[in-house]
Amino acid sequence: MKIELAKKEIIHFIGIGGIGMSGLALIMKAKGFQIQGSDINKNKNIEKLKKQGVRIFIGHKKQNIKDVTIVVTSSAIKKSNPELIEAKRKKLPVIKRGKMLANLVSLMKNIVVVGSHGKTTTTSLVSSIFEKTKLDPTIINGGIINSIKSTAKLGKSDWSILEADESDGSFTHISPTYSIITNIDREHMDFYKSMKDLKNHFLHFVKKVPSFGKSFICIDDKINNELIKDIKNKNFFTYGTKSKANFLIKNIIQDKLFSKFDLSINLPNKKKTILKNFQIPLLGIHNIRNSTAAIAVALTVGIPVSNIKKGLKNFKGVQRRFNKIFTFNGVDFYDDYAHHPTEIKSVLEGVKKVFDKFERVCIFQPHRISRLKDLRNEFAHCFRDADTIILCPIFTAGEKIKLGFNYSDFAKEIIKNSKVKLFMIKNNIDLAKFLKQNIYGNKIVIGMGAGSISNWMKKLPELM
Repeated sequence: MKIELAKKEIIHFIGIGGIGMSGLALIMKAKGFQIQGSDINKNKNIEKLKKQGVRIFIGHKKQNIKDVTIVVTSSAIKKSNPELIEAKRKKLPVIKRGKMLANLVSLMKNIVVVGSHGKTTTTSLVSSIFEKTKLDPTIINGGIINSIKSTAKLGKSDWSILEADESDGSFTHISPTYSIITNIDREHMDFYKSMKDLKNHFLHFVKKVPSFGKSFICIDDKINNELIKDIKNKNFFTYGTKSKANFLIKNIIQDKLFSKFDLSINLPNKKKTILKNFQIPLLGIHNIRNSTAAIAVALTVGIPVSNIKKGLKNFKGVQRRFNKIFTFNGVDFYDDYAHHPTEIKSVLEGVKKVFDKFERVCIFQPHRISRLKDLRNEFAHCFRDADTIILCPIFTAGEKIKLGFNYSDFAKEIIKNSKVKLFMIKNNIDLAKFLKQNIYGNKIVIGMGAGSISNWMKKLPELM
């Protein structure tokens, strides 16, 4: 059952300052809906919403939804939230962000990007290619795209490009015309409970792609391969570095400023073709895969190769995806969102490939106690391509659960299994002192995590 939204409705977003929620709110506001929302603190997303005329409440109170007719929540909102409790008491429709997004784009041709890692960058790369055409898509992304300085943009065409969040299973509400599955990893197990359940959600999503659409699945990923075996309707293409890929990555060249590669394209009932010299201003094989997904879908919808190459070469990037933020003592400092072992490993592999003569210093802030508990062993092994780790306290994201093991013992496990030097710090002041004393010479510093580490990194020059 689709929810029919009239322009007279007053739609309230609980947690409107989040990346995904703010993007959806911006698009709905631009489409003429009456939007308001609340969040615990102000941030850049809140300021952007205010400029667009969205009414914002700081703090969650039941009075905030006095005149509201529909409430939108995300997986981050707890059942104890006073606005959510009040909405249920008033018997208001309470809709998950994923379902609202699905309803919003249900009448559009869409490209939906899903997966455990690489969604935001892939969505941004597809968007960058579309920008080089006359197509003007609506974009809703999970990170700020530098070229549009926002997470979202209302387009004039009937195309939409979306990043769909798999954290609470709501991505299965969307009916994709074209879909990209980057990978499937052990993540958000508080919701899925088992890997089989997680895989089944992705399988359900792929089955929703119509016969006139197509899925693009990365064949380099182990669980994606298991998924492919379970898909009975072969309405998909594969991409990656494995020889069986329909879009096969070849002749990779990696530099500090760019990556270059060719594509061998082998599609059913078509002559094999080779497309040469794709260039992206990104590091790492993971980003070459992300770019290949964007190329594959762009070629399939009929975008000329020349436009695709321009879109990739001129890609302005996404905030918090290996962005250089400042230089101190001749050492470059970078900021990255990597917070899962697979992401950390991929970023560090890419960095080592082109910064092999530099000492690689990684400042890591674990995000969520539950994630660290579930992936303790994987975290201990994922820093092998770093030289030095500066371990920050855990960013709990409001979780009250116990870690269940000694944090210092975890630090020793990283030293042993990743074969690195490691230093533990207590806070951002401690971090600044350590860096001021120790950062000089032939080094590169990367801050990693999904919590407050990005703000810590940006404020370091004031403290050092």
